[in-house]
Amino acid sequence: MSPTPLERHREVNTSREAVEEVSREVEHRGVEFIYYQIVSVTGRVIGKVVPAKHLSRNLDKGVNLHRTAICDLMGDRNGGDLFGGGAYAAEFTAMPDIDTFQVLPWDTSVGRFLCQVYEPDHLPEVGGEHLATDSRGNLKRAHAQFQARTGLRMKTGCEPEMTWSGPGTQVRFALGSSPAYHIENLELMRPVYQKVIRYAQAMGLDMIEADYEDPGQVEMNWMFDDADLTADRLITYRSICKQVARELGLEASFMPKPSTGQMGNGCHHNLSLWDGDVNVLEEPNRRELHLTDVGLNALGGILSHAAGSMLIMGPTVNSYKRYWDSGQFAPSQINWGMDNKTCTVRLSANGRLEYKLPDASVNPYLSHAALLAAIEDGLNNKIDPGEPTAGSSYDGGIEMFEPLPLTLVEAVRAFEKDDVVRASMPGPLADLLLDLKRDEWARFCAFVTDWEHERYWQAIP
Repeated sequence: MSPTPLERHREVNTSREAVEEVSREVEHRGVEFIYYQIVSVTGRVIGKVVPAKHLSRNLDKGVNLHRTAICDLMGDRNGGDLFGGGAYAAEFTAMPDIDTFQVLPWDTSVGRFLCQVYEPDHLPEVGGEHLATDSRGNLKRAHAQFQARTGLRMKTGCEPEMTWSGPGTQVRFALGSSPAYHIENLELMRPVYQKVIRYAQAMGLDMIEADYEDPGQVEMNWMFDDADLTADRLITYRSICKQVARELGLEASFMPKPSTGQMGNGCHHNLSLWDGDVNVLEEPNRRELHLTDVGLNALGGILSHAAGSMLIMGPTVNSYKRYWDSGQFAPSQINWGMDNKTCTVRLSANGRLEYKLPDASVNPYLSHAALLAAIEDGLNNKIDPGEPTAGSSYDGGIEMFEPLPLTLVEAVRAFEKDDVVRASMPGPLADLLLDLKRDEWARFCAFVTDWEHERYWQAIP
């Protein structure tokens, strides 16, 4: 009988060389505690802390959590259990990926592993198999399978915008102007960006640039890499920002649209496809912006499945507020352009496609898996992306693809209809995502907001 995925993972973790290497690092750095971290469907970091003296045991056995943790232990608005099975359901086994070990730079007595998630050994039929609702493990497998079928790797870089608030973060600027790129505002945020960049560099992120964009909004970027590594680094970056906020007495938010009339927080995905050391989206020695046939078909796949992907790229009720304030650099229709920032996809000057739908709350494992599926469909079916948009997309124009969903419930319906996007994840994960988001929409529809009070409390007679 062939070993289960869990058994194969255990073999990697318990090899003599692997155990000795990570044990030396733990001892050398004086690590006393270790977080074993899992990423939920919604992108939240969950897990357990274990004294470091149990490292060898945890490399072999992992840690176990109740399976509803994978959806933030959420029940639906009627008190039901979204994951099924209730309190008596089996736990899952989270196995550390040994190459993800990091020491927290703000407290070197603490280390962390990112984990993949499996059904526990003892369960009949499914014991030791991948947990179908593990988005991180799904991306690792999806990228490997994409490479095997196409011979290509997807490399990405993310642009996570976020909002900082608290004492000393307020800016003033003239009506009709913008605080973006103003060095004086970066100076205001110097304690923030210095700590974030230093911590990020200590945890392996090759930080490359940062800028101030809107009131309280700062974007910091790191070097692009393979898609699954970029996803891990975004999760790490978010945790770093929360820690810096705690240390400085501030709040750090990845809420997609924190304030009416101001810029939303996006998380643009910049992507390219590589055959060895060659980016197959661009032809060498060309001076003008240009996409190869492979690039055009990949782009066609992305655009044709953009509407169906929106439940992943804009995963909250609040996400869709980004698209209702026109002219604020969020797309208004599904299209592409040559260095055109009003489009859903921008072909940049350095041979990459900038995909602008994902927002700051995105689960990067789901978004990258959906992009891989859309791109492969485009390559297989030679999907035509149409002509690039010239001028502002906000002026309207011919829509070649499905319209952009503008509410969470529209995104749910588009996801339900898109077989390619749904197939980017196991069926139970797609079903869980739908259950979570249908429930979120129902909760929102039932909630009376401040806007309604302001508009209707004294409206009649």
